[in-house]
Amino acid sequence: MKILLIEDELPAARQLTKLLQTHQPGCTILDTLDSVESAVKWLQTLPAPDLIFMDIQIADGLSFDIFRQTDVTAPVIFTTAFDQYAVQAFKVNAIDYLLKPVDPEELQKALQRVRQRGTPADLQSLVRYFQKEPYKDRFLVKTGQTMTFITIGEIAFFRSSDGLTQAFTFNGKKYFVDHTLDELDRLVDPRHFFRVSRAVMLRADAIRKIHPHLNGRLKIDTEPAAPEDVFVSRERAGEFKAWLGG
Repeated sequence: MKILLIEDELPAARQLTKLLQTHQPGCTILDTLDSVESAVKWLQTLPAPDLIFMDIQIADGLSFDIFRQTDVTAPVIFTTAFDQYAVQAFKVNAIDYLLKPVDPEELQKALQRVRQRGTPADLQSLVRYFQKEPYKDRFLVKTGQTMTFITIGEIAFFRSSDGLTQAFTFNGKKYFVDHTLDELDRLVDPRHFFRVSRAVMLRADAIRKIHPHLNGRLKIDTEPAAPEDVFVSRERAGEFKAWLGG
């Protein structure tokens, strides 16, 4: 099987390549591309692969832009860092989606489905879901008996606790915002904020120190200090480092 990877995060591409070599013996990774532009050029000039893995959000846009610019005849498996419950909500029958970091068992099931069906599907439900809107630049919050707003530049990190989301500002104040972290994944600029765990989304400017921790995790000291220790899991550590490196 000849496979094309469209993925702009090197650690994720390496992990997927390793998994494919394990679960699809004899497969050939034709290339790893990191942008819409390079993918369109590749698909327009070279023979179609047997299968394409596409990250949804890549260096210069959404991978759906590839379909608008050229014909994609190979079956596609999307990979995404979005929460698995959101993924389930917009699944369509003939394409598979894998949540990053990719689970080996889920990959095996996806490859089996591709072998059984092997046809691309209508992408419109995904296009509608992931259609980019302008990132939020301020949030309406309640302070005492009045309402005010805070700008995105004031926020050091978001924290989810007991079903509520809090925004902690650089000047040490805390406000409740009317969005879940899953919603904030799409509402804030990923160049500035990173979802380090299920409970914390962190701004780069809020990072004071990074400490290697047990089992490949990273411990983050923040400014202002978070209410509890902040950790990056081993699975997300590589992606986190790549994000910090710009």
